[in-house]
Amino acid sequence: MNISVPRRVTAVAALAALALAGLTGTAGAESRAAVAAPDIPLANVKQHLTDLQSIATANGGNRAHGRTGYKASIDFVKAKLDAAGYTTTIQQFTSSGATGYNLIADWPGGDPNQVLMAGAHLDSVSSGAGINDNGSGSAAVLETALAVARSGYQPSKHLRFGWWGAEELGLVGSKYYVSQLPTAERSKVSGYLNFDMIGSPNPGYFVYDDDPAIEQTFKNYFAGLGVPTEIETEGDGRSDHASFKNVGIPVGGLFTGASRVKTSAQVSKWGGTATAFDRCYHSSCDNTSNINDTALDRNSDAVAHAIWALSGTTTPPTGTVFENTADVSVPDNGAAVTSTVNVTGITGNAPSNLAVGVDIVHTYRGDLVVDLVAPDGSVYSLSNRSGGSADNIVQTFTVNASSEVANGAWKLRVQDKASVDTGYINNFKLTFP
Repeated sequence: MNISVPRRVTAVAALAALALAGLTGTAGAESRAAVAAPDIPLANVKQHLTDLQSIATANGGNRAHGRTGYKASIDFVKAKLDAAGYTTTIQQFTSSGATGYNLIADWPGGDPNQVLMAGAHLDSVSSGAGINDNGSGSAAVLETALAVARSGYQPSKHLRFGWWGAEELGLVGSKYYVSQLPTAERSKVSGYLNFDMIGSPNPGYFVYDDDPAIEQTFKNYFAGLGVPTEIETEGDGRSDHASFKNVGIPVGGLFTGASRVKTSAQVSKWGGTATAFDRCYHSSCDNTSNINDTALDRNSDAVAHAIWALSGTTTPPTGTVFENTADVSVPDNGAAVTSTVNVTGITGNAPSNLAVGVDIVHTYRGDLVVDLVAPDGSVYSLSNRSGGSADNIVQTFTVNASSEVANGAWKLRVQDKASVDTGYINNFKLTFP
């Protein structure tokens, strides 16, 4: 049965000022634009730090591997994510004779063959609560994950977040996680973003110089704030991104400095004093008073900016939508089939930027020829056996249909031109601005 339901929709967010190169397109290419990330409330991030401090205080003053404070920290973060709708997994490992824990949280949806990860180590050293190292990164990643849930964000890539155990003992938790990923699963991780110490009390603004696209994403964000950055060198290879980098996964991240002394040039650049970036590094005074709010706020927002910018979101078009959600089977190496939407109530011709939403489930997209057929029979090619061995076509195409009368029966025509693989049209919609 053909279903044609007009409805009004609005964009969920404004376009990011600095969209990534290569994310926009026209007919025959996926139409994408980066959606601006929400502001991450500093108060929420600081509340997570207060809660982590309380956990440490109630458990001998720390949240170290093998101690009760670490397991309580894992349980705290997991409960927040479970309530927000994440699929969470606790991964156990053994280090120094004690059980360690990683927490993995997957946001439902997105392409499982393109996974964007963000993570932070959740353990402290045994001498203190570890609020900057690394409650700061853990709290920012947690609040960003919660912001994803609050906004109902549905990016093209699959989002996964991780909190690692026993980092302070040699990146043990993240190494274990990567070692347990089959080679095929590693290849699906398009990038890993690491956040370790992002609220240092005498902060600098350091960006990892690993994957160029990730690095530029962070640099663009801080440039937009008028905040200069430097390449991170103090902790290079000493945090969990190294576990991912060592198996060929693109990595990037942020850092505000540890025990190294801020130079006079850096004082001129960022303010502060010519002393350690974090005078309480690995010490008992790394508590909730050991945080620079401005740095924590800027870096938390940068975490969200990178997640949104790199996850390949498709901006929902604004306007009147006509949609057919009925499944139509596509026969293997057979005749063309169509899904139809009946457009009514639109004055004049169709626009020059008609948004054509295509959702085809198929095990080999390279078999498919996909066309938009206007009411007068004019054909607009959307995809002609492109995409190789990848599965599915879930894209929004932009078509110049200004020569066509808007009202009438528009068809999505799909034909499988080769043998073996099968699929169906899952959804077809037209958006008139």
